[in-house]
Formats: sequence, structure tokens, C-alpha cells
Amino acid sequence: MRHLLLALPFALLPLVAAQAQEHSHDHDHDHEHSHDSLGAHEHGVASLNAALDGNLLELQLESPAMNLVGFEHAAKSDADKAKVAAAKRELEQPVTLFALTSGDCKATEVELQSPLFVGKAHDHKHDHHDHKHEGEHSDIHAHYRFECAKANELKQLDLAELFKRFPATEKIQVQLIGPNGQQGVELTPAQPRLSF
Repeated sequence: MRHLLLALPFALLPLVAAQAQEHSHDHDHDHEHSHDSLGAHEHGVASLNAALDGNLLELQLESPAMNLVGFEHAAKSDADKAKVAAAKRELEQPVTLFALTSGDCKATEVELQSPLFVGKAHDHKHDHHDHKHEGEHSDIHAHYRFECAKANELKQLDLAELFKRFPATEKIQVQLIGPNGQQGVELTPAQPRLSF
């Protein structure tokens, strides 16, 4: 299943490369970042890759930490640490967050990654990774795998709850592979649903 999700960015690469060529012939330094344009760090904007295959649903959410906790620096104050802990608790409840009740879905894997979730003992290990963002941007990556006993009843992905709990998230770029093929759409608090 994971290979489906991993293949998604590559399916979109020809489109991105064509756009990059139009924009980069004047600016050579832009070319090296062109492959990141789908996952560019932009406040208020998150991305979600979704793949439904049989009774397995896989979701991969990537968001700037600013959208989910309100800041991107390491949490030093108690108030900041509380915000990080609260966001982490919300992200650990994906059935609620993505309104997956209709398909009788159970999360079988929940994996959260962010420099903000890493304790002091691990900072040293991840330093080289953080430097590519010059320490200014922290992203939060969440990967979920669900088994849906009634996957055929799963008609839509509803992100209304996610927008409600994380109001700084203004739009989510969704790429979905499902029974009806591949589709890409931008969801907002006003339009938070996508049909499979």
C-alpha cells in the first residue's frame, strides 16, 4: 500500500517539471528547488496524500508547524510545550480528525514526525536534517494507516474537523488515489469535503 502513496508525487512530476522550466530559465537558482514546489513550506497551507485500496486507507499529512501549533521554534516555555502536546493529542485521533466513521475504520498505524516532537536527547541526531531549513521552518508530518471494515461505505474524506481544530490551516492540497482513479483538489474550511 505504501508504494501507492510514494508513487503519487512522481505521478505529478511531469507537471511540476513543465512549470519549473517555464519559470527557471531566467533564474538558475530556482531550478534546484523546482521539485519541492508541491511541498513548499507555506503558512496556512498543508498537503494531504490519500490512497484507498480495498479496505486499506493511507493518509499522509504535511503541514508547517505554524498551522498546527502557532509557532515554529523549539518549544521552550510551558505554554509552547502545552500547545505542542495538545496538537500531538489531536493528531493522534485521526478517525475523528478525518471523519472516517462511515467506513468503520480503525487506525492501525499512527506516525507523527516533527522537530517539535523530538526531545533533547535526540536533537543532536536530527541537527543535520533541520539545517536544510536553516532552523527557521518546522514541519509536522503525520502518516496514518487505517483498516476499514466497510470501505465500500466510505464515500468521502471530510476535513471539517481538522480545519476547526487547527484554524490557522487555510487550505489543504489533497492528492487522492481511490476506486475512481487519481484526483487532486484544494480543500478549505468552506469546502472541506472530497468524494472518493
